[in-house]
Amino acid sequence: MRQKTVLNLSPNILPFKLDILPSTAYLVGGAVRNILLSSEQDYIDLDIILPNFVPKIAKNIAHSYHVNFIILDSKRSIIRIIFREGTIDLAKQNGNNIDKDLQQRDFTINAIAYSFHKQQIIDSSEGLRDLQLKTIRMINVKNLQDDPLRLIRAYRQASQLNFIIETKTRHAIKKLSSCISQVAVERIQTELSYLLQNFNGNDWLIEMKKDNLLRFVFSDLNQNNLCYLKQVNRKVLLLINKLKYNELKVLFGFNDIRDIYNNTLVKKVKLLCLLSQNPEIATRQLTYLKYPKNAIKILPLILEKTLLIGKEKNLQKEIYSIFLETGKNFPVFALFSLVKNINNELIFELIYRYLNPHDKLAHPHSLITGHDLITHLKIKQGQQIGKILNYIRIAYIEEKIFTKKEALDLAEKIHSTM
Repeated sequence: MRQKTVLNLSPNILPFKLDILPSTAYLVGGAVRNILLSSEQDYIDLDIILPNFVPKIAKNIAHSYHVNFIILDSKRSIIRIIFREGTIDLAKQNGNNIDKDLQQRDFTINAIAYSFHKQQIIDSSEGLRDLQLKTIRMINVKNLQDDPLRLIRAYRQASQLNFIIETKTRHAIKKLSSCISQVAVERIQTELSYLLQNFNGNDWLIEMKKDNLLRFVFSDLNQNNLCYLKQVNRKVLLLINKLKYNELKVLFGFNDIRDIYNNTLVKKVKLLCLLSQNPEIATRQLTYLKYPKNAIKILPLILEKTLLIGKEKNLQKEIYSIFLETGKNFPVFALFSLVKNINNELIFELIYRYLNPHDKLAHPHSLITGHDLITHLKIKQGQQIGKILNYIRIAYIEEKIFTKKEALDLAEKIHSTM
């Protein structure tokens, strides 16, 4: 893990010598904002704009320092140079001067520029004042219309920076909410991801629902979904108070407990809260948002498991099925079940079983393998092998069999009835 540091507005933050840049170069965007806020960063991520010659300057830097570069957008001349310390994005200035470029940005706090050569801050939209007021304020309505993703970005940045959204800006966003349908779903998913992994993200997602920004993605979002969302951080705190540090580390898979509220497990549970609680509809929502195939497969399965819990007469069989089908995503199932207040006593029993590597239900031992079945029963590989192995595992868990011979004998009986 990299050491986090606070950068300052100085040429020293550049991983190359300043004289390689023209005097018309400006540091802009989130980098300036974060430095002025004294935000800790574990890598360099700088945006620099130039009036012209972007490809030439980028190639010169890359060649001089023996690093690679990537053309992100050839039309707008956006090039990323990759250093060991982080990335530098060079882009062509919009308009014929720095003020015109800044006036085309989304919010005042992101419309501050810094000249390394002049050691001067350019702030034509009073972004410095809004940083002090901890306020997200738009430059103008047209800038939001030009890129409607900025509507969501306001809530994301309010969440990350612990800012408020200025009233006039929020009213404008609400009026423009239908424009979200024009945005590529991949970009929406990225912004949602930032919100889901932030401690304050829950509150701002609820505000987004109030302002109609989620209806195009989660069309049947209702009060129950929002109640679940409010419970997530509370249930994480419950687990922190109930479990030992090493148990939390196993369950959440974190490297640093300070990251417990924004790790992958919590992020998945928050997403489950937003989805339709109907697994089929949830599958369609995840597919629409272009989530990875494994997420489209496992999250609706977890929804289904939470709906069915307690309905199986054979409790051991039900518990085994939960562990078998959720696999490494069992912690997601467990936290989401706690969020939904589904039989907390049983869920904690399952959690303690999962944390015990010797538990037969959570980590079943296989007396025989698929290869053993193929050899002993003289059958071909296929679905029936999986079914037979499942029967064998359940019999072992229920202590009906104890040895490999007993398992093979049972496999013969099962196979004869198929």
